[in-house]
Order: sequence, then structure tokens, then C-alpha cells
Amino acid sequence: MATLEFKTNIKCGGCIATVTPHLNEIEGITWEVDTDNPDKILRVEGEVQEAAVMAKVKAAGFEISPKKKKKFGLF
Repeated sequence: MATLEFKTNIKCGGCIATVTPHLNEIEGITWEVDTDNPDKILRVEGEVQEAAVMAKVKAAGFEISPKKKKKFGLF
């Protein structure tokens, strides 16, 4: 099962209520928004394309962008 993370502007319970029906249209995923995180991180688990999640969140009227993965190593 893959985990995707996105930065959003989903900042409160009302925002979550607005985006819920959109994200729930994607079958086979679970999701949550960390509204305490300054980047308002949306975590999605399941087999889904990044573009599909982004389209649903945008359709709900919110901003979303993929969270940059940290690279480890010397460079």
C-alpha cells in the first residue's frame, strides 16, 4: 500500500467536511489531514494516482501540491 503526502490549505473541520465527499469518491483509499502541521499535510494511503487525489482536492476548492521528499546522503 502506497502513502502519498501533499501540502494543502485545508485548515479546519469545516474545510475537512467540504473535501470529504470529493476524496471519498476515490475507492480503496484512507486519508487524513494534519491541520496542526503548518503545511496542512494530507496523507493518503492506498493504490491511487497522485493526479487523481490532486484533482479531487482542487474540485473541492482547495490548493494542493505534492510534498517534497527529503533526500538523505551526502549531496
